[in-house]
Amino acid sequence: MIRSSYRKCRTFYHKLKFYNSVNWTKTLYFNFKKLPFETAKKLPVFFYNKVKFTSIQGEIKVEGKITRGMIGFGQPYEINTRHKGIAEINIMGKMVFKGHAQFGKDYFVFIGENGYCEFGNMSSMGSNAKLICIEKVVLGNYVRLGAETQIIDTNFHDMIDTNTGEKQKKTGPVFIGNFNYSGSRISIMKNTVTPDYCTIATNCFCNKDYTSWGNNILIGGIPAQLIRKNISRDWEGEKEALDAYLAI
Repeated sequence: MIRSSYRKCRTFYHKLKFYNSVNWTKTLYFNFKKLPFETAKKLPVFFYNKVKFTSIQGEIKVEGKITRGMIGFGQPYEINTRHKGIAEINIMGKMVFKGHAQFGKDYFVFIGENGYCEFGNMSSMGSNAKLICIEKVVLGNYVRLGAETQIIDTNFHDMIDTNTGEKQKKTGPVFIGNFNYSGSRISIMKNTVTPDYCTIATNCFCNKDYTSWGNNILIGGIPAQLIRKNISRDWEGEKEALDAYLAI
């Protein structure tokens, strides 16, 4: 009886601690400001701890089965427990979620006026991630990117060929395949395309199409090179546990 009471108290404590970490003011404001009422009342988007809404004038779309907290900004799913309180959202273009998605702590998200960003089901970017989308960024299903990842689809400034005077294209789309997984501190730049079941090593710099190397590959280096073929995270073994742990 004592053991049963202890378990109930512990469960209640963890639930209370979790819900206290949700920024309810920003959560309620965002959902009812940006989503249709029938969707918003289910509260599919949760914001955790401090976040600055620089702009949320863009379009937000949530597809698939709508459940409470299915999209977590600042979601505490990693081993680090402290927030610096520097998370910032600036969405002027279109952002689409195809299911559950997570951002770790202290993220920065910028979607330009003409930008289109899409997150597949169970895709995530870890703590201190930076996402800058001026043209197009698409993450497939189960894209799990580590802490300090940055995705940037632009050079920011115009570049020219000094011999011909030809202006180089400033932006380029980014497509990350299904079941991609990365270490920390990776940079994914414009024109990056990865195949399905691609593993990206820590400190990797990606800036081209890697699909010609096939699926189930490990890439790494600056710039990224093929390190190994026929290797993948054990998605079949981990998928059920991953879903149970990350889905609110």
